[in-house]
Amino acid sequence: MAGGIRENSGDDLPENHEINVTPFIDVMLVLLIIFMVAAPLATVDVKVDLPASTAKPAPRTDEPLYLTVKQDLTLSLGNDAVSREQLPAMLSQVTGGNTDARIFLRADKSVDYGQFMEVMNLLRDAGYLKIALVGLETLPAAPQAAPAPAPAESGVAP
Repeated sequence: MAGGIRENSGDDLPENHEINVTPFIDVMLVLLIIFMVAAPLATVDVKVDLPASTAKPAPRTDEPLYLTVKQDLTLSLGNDAVSREQLPAMLSQVTGGNTDARIFLRADKSVDYGQFMEVMNLLRDAGYLKIALVGLETLPAAPQAAPAPAPAESGVAP
């Protein structure tokens, strides 16, 4: 009951033991609206039952090791130039003999695919099988509008 008639006219108001549920209902309605809006955003269209994994995440190396094939087909390990014959020894020295180290391989755009594969074969022959290819990320270009055709000339002279 929200209100009542006072039977006594004293200064002390009697205690009201009834629970006011209006604020509780307001909070529940706000939460209902939030969940109604958030629920469609949380769904995924593709249903996949993923298996659980107990594997520890692989530790990340502090400094990535880049092998670069330049335009003139010379190799650079990090910032140091290296010949193809010295590559296995330099890799072993830099990685401390750890053949599980990931090598980031990047090449100039003008390098022939066959030359690039030779460098990958050098890495494989040296025992380095974890090779990551590096490229530049580019944003997709917006479609350009076709130029407007030139107005056709009519046979009528002005």
